[in-house]
Amino acid sequence: MRQYQRQLILLMCFLLLSKVLSAHTINYQLEQSPIHSVVWYYLKLGFQHIIPLGLDHILFIICLCLLTNKLKIILWQATAFTVAHTITLILTMKGLVMVSSSLIEPIIALSIAFIAIENIFFKELKVWRILLVFFFGLIHGMGFAAALNELGLPRNAFYTSLISFNVGVELAQVSIVLIIFFSIIKTFEQKIWYRLRVVYPISICIACVAFYWTFTRI
Repeated sequence: MRQYQRQLILLMCFLLLSKVLSAHTINYQLEQSPIHSVVWYYLKLGFQHIIPLGLDHILFIICLCLLTNKLKIILWQATAFTVAHTITLILTMKGLVMVSSSLIEPIIALSIAFIAIENIFFKELKVWRILLVFFFGLIHGMGFAAALNELGLPRNAFYTSLISFNVGVELAQVSIVLIIFFSIIKTFEQKIWYRLRVVYPISICIACVAFYWTFTRI
């Protein structure tokens, strides 16, 4: 009887593990492709998910640029965001974390509004901003997973695909940072009206859009 119980427990564990390992949609077509094709496919997918398709993420990254004029600090924020959404992207695609997109999408919009409002009420970047961005990155990662799961991942290149996707996302984020930094920050940061005519209007517009998204996504 005990042996039967042990076998039953092992079978249940195997079924649960199988469910976790196959929680993501499988891309059978790419399972037959060479590894460089897989890397290139998900690299482009990650980049395109931000530019031009991810307007909400673009606005989030723009907000990260407006509270400091130091490129290194801006890039640190973007990197913290990437590390965080990589963690939850992996956990979600593995089925270890499961949250409804109907809950995640409004929170993503609220995170954009929060950062935009912070740019208005604070004149300098606080230390806890990095931690806040990291936390929001965890939320955004679940949103990435919902989009990525529609296309699926090859079973024989799960981590390769995810890493390639995230590298593409990071390249897109860095591109946005560099565009904003050299076209706006370096051009106008020394002007006495920089915050009044640049930071405030951009942040207010982004906050309004983010609040609108929040209500439409609820």
